Amino acid sequence: MSTDIPKPQKLIVVSGPSGAGRSTAINVLEDLGVEAIDNVPLSLLPRLTRDELMRPLAIGLDVRNRDFSISGVTDLLAQLHERDDIEAQLLFLEANEDTLVRRYSETRRRHPLAPDEPAIQGIRKEADLLLPLREKAEFLLDTSDLSPHDLKATLTEWFGDEGASLFGVSVQSFSYKRGAPKGADMTFDCRFLKNPYWEPALRKMTGLDSAVGSYIQTDPRFDDFFKQVKELLLLLLPAFRDEGKSHLSIGFGCTGGQHRSVYVTEQIALALAEQGWQVSKRHREIDRASLGAVQQGGS
Repeated sequence: MSTDIPKPQKLIVVSGPSGAGRSTAINVLEDLGVEAIDNVPLSLLPRLTRDELMRPLAIGLDVRNRDFSISGVTDLLAQLHERDDIEAQLLFLEANEDTLVRRYSETRRRHPLAPDEPAIQGIRKEADLLLPLREKAEFLLDTSDLSPHDLKATLTEWFGDEGASLFGVSVQSFSYKRGAPKGADMTFDCRFLKNPYWEPALRKMTGLDSAVGSYIQTDPRFDDFFKQVKELLLLLLPAFRDEGKSHLSIGFGCTGGQHRSVYVTEQIALALAEQGWQVSKRHREIDRASLGAVQQGGS
């Protein structure tokens, strides 16, 4: 007689403000082999999780759900976390105000919380309403600068292999001019390193170019900085994982987000991957510039 303990059923609750990409995320998870159901009344969720399912399950929830309430969702998550047969995780998608306003303008849709007012009014109401839910998220993803392809790539990193999410690490570069990433768990400032921008031959390159990397490495502070950051992360990652955290987001910033932060991000991502960690990387300013060029070329 087998005494194996059955693995808990994986459940991904997908939420966030209207326009942040929840429907796209649901479709991506479905493509990954997850059974996905969107806009289910909260009262029906206990019934959906009562029977054993053959695949992981993703549930989409937002303010358009018929009986949506923050207390109802938080109570439901608390009940799911108490069950031994369910491994529930909350994926919260968000975007900045300007992006949400632009997306509503492009689709000409009315905001569900402000049907007779400008979309910005509903966006702000929803942000305040969802704040307690955002704080409970195991996975937090800002989609402001993500294309659908980027969103799919990130979710595949996190929930690939039929939704069997492992502890994931995302590393990204950014520009302090545009602010640190909202969802970052920790950030490191690279502005003290030698700046390739002031070298005319390197100015139009990025940290992805070997010449830029070689230049940054000539800074006498680089080796110690890189070594100590790597050792710190290798110390902290197992601790966060053991505490039950499913994902850690790390940011490296510099003035323009093109050179120093990009190179350090590349090297840290490589070092963590070599140690067996599941790592995704992103260069916010480079990706944003590329996306803008594509949109301009298609307009």
